[in-house]
Amino acid sequence: MKSWHRNRIRLPWPGQVHLVALLLPVPLLCEPASRPPQEWVDDLRPISASDWNYERAAHLLERAAFGGTPREIQEIAAMPLEEAVDHIVDYDRIDSSGLADFEESGLWDPGMDPFPPSRAETVRVARTHGSALGVEVLPEGSSRRLQPVVDKFFYGLRANVLETKRLALWWADRMVKTPRPLEEKMTLFWHGHFATSESKVRDYRMLLAQNRMLRERATGNFRDLLMGIMRDPAMLVYLDNGQNVKDHPNENFGRELLELFTMGMGNYTERDIREASRAFTGWTNDVLAFRLDAESHDDGPKEFLGHKGNFGGEEVVDIVLAQPVTAEFIASKLYRFLVRENPSDPTRVKLGTLFREARYELKPLLKAIFLSRDFYSRPSVATQIKSPVHLFVSTYRKLGLDEAPTVPDFNLLTGRLGQALLYPPNVAGWSGGRTWITPATLLDRGNAMRSVLFAPTPAEFGRPDRRLPSIYRKVEERLARGMNITNATRAGDSGASMLADADEDYNTRYGGYRGYVMAFERVKLVPRHASDFSLVSMVQAAGADTPADAVDHLLTRFLRTPLGEGDRKRLMELLEEHVGLGELKAASPTLEDGLRSVLYLVLCSPEYQLG
Repeated sequence: MKSWHRNRIRLPWPGQVHLVALLLPVPLLCEPASRPPQEWVDDLRPISASDWNYERAAHLLERAAFGGTPREIQEIAAMPLEEAVDHIVDYDRIDSSGLADFEESGLWDPGMDPFPPSRAETVRVARTHGSALGVEVLPEGSSRRLQPVVDKFFYGLRANVLETKRLALWWADRMVKTPRPLEEKMTLFWHGHFATSESKVRDYRMLLAQNRMLRERATGNFRDLLMGIMRDPAMLVYLDNGQNVKDHPNENFGRELLELFTMGMGNYTERDIREASRAFTGWTNDVLAFRLDAESHDDGPKEFLGHKGNFGGEEVVDIVLAQPVTAEFIASKLYRFLVRENPSDPTRVKLGTLFREARYELKPLLKAIFLSRDFYSRPSVATQIKSPVHLFVSTYRKLGLDEAPTVPDFNLLTGRLGQALLYPPNVAGWSGGRTWITPATLLDRGNAMRSVLFAPTPAEFGRPDRRLPSIYRKVEERLARGMNITNATRAGDSGASMLADADEDYNTRYGGYRGYVMAFERVKLVPRHASDFSLVSMVQAAGADTPADAVDHLLTRFLRTPLGEGDRKRLMELLEEHVGLGELKAASPTLEDGLRSVLYLVLCSPEYQLG
């Protein structure tokens, strides 16, 4: 595969290429070519068969999936509307057996369970019992008797982070490959709703199990999904419910259940939080398995949302689901994810009623949304700012890729834009909407797109999953020169030792270094490859004979809202600078360069940030 380097791009105007967002100004809300009636706003009745067309099929795929190629859009548009929606929502009928499961590195051994919360706790256990993490303390009289134990602790931390990054890349690749895109779109939605981060859980196995559970129940019954997350080891750890015992209740679990997961703020009291938390006392985990600890469970009488009884967690969940506001809260949040921000109060009530009448089954709600006039109304079309994950997954799918490239690294790209998979910022998840875009992140999005279209070679990109932080590179260099551990881990020329341990039973900085080295030896390498596509082949297949045809195909393929005629003309002029006037010549050595330069400007534009 030919590598397309960043210095290939040429601009039709002076200045930095990533300032294209300032050079192609457009309103954020652009009218689609086929304008739906104003009366469709807030109308949840289905559109008619005569209103179904290619443009609305493209909108359906943009929101219910991650966009589509022209062929995929045509296939959906050729179906009757209800059949098209059923095809997307009832994805269980579509074979996905070709999607590989996550291939674990085998980094965890039984001695590491349960993994201690800190280095200090690891050392305490080792001193008390003579071993920790499956590693024996060295014999009396040995130098740094606890060093192997400390090394193993840091290995656990480092290896888990590396494996979690591999897990994130596997999930991104699945989003690109899947024939059932709504399944992954809804898994992503629930990951943001029931936000759980590796930074606190520190066990990729729990995150993998949660990801599988969210996928399995993504469009099933909301009660089943909610009970799954309340028994989920990753969530139990993330919200500290192992510390929620009858003598000392911890309110995190009860508070987030009501505030973030079901009802929303203002619909309960502080007493309701306390009583709900009491109901979940004793809900804990034995590493990867849920466990109800009867001795620490408070089975006394409780008063919750006007109900009295000796409630446990399941009874509290059922009381919550009986509240009309719960159905409205979940349905409205899903609507904001799939349709638009700020649905009207009557629409929220209608959505909640529909959801409750369906007994919290998600598929009837999803089908009603995707069939509705409001879904295809002017405020709902090409007005949603793409999340970083959606931005790149949709780009790869519209390019026709059959796998996610690893040059550049997916989670590095999206993380710089504010959304790293398996690392939500807090328990509230990502705010979304207009928070995705600032003047700085708009420029960052353009630069990130440049690294996709003009990627470095794998050799130039290197292996970010095998890079030691600079502090440990210095340790490695000093050890290679023959220094002993104490001198190799000193900081600076002053002789001051950072992270020094007074008793010299172990050296923390050396342990940090050894943790990385041991992790690199065990965790599987990520194969590095850039995206493999040909824009020449793409425009040829579309029948483009002239620069104007090629530009129009790229605009139609990638944008859901049109560019102004002046901007279209400038893109044509740019392509003509590369290939000249007249018919396109596929054999021209500059045609691919020119097409990538044009597409880069399209992907940088404010219009492309909208879906």
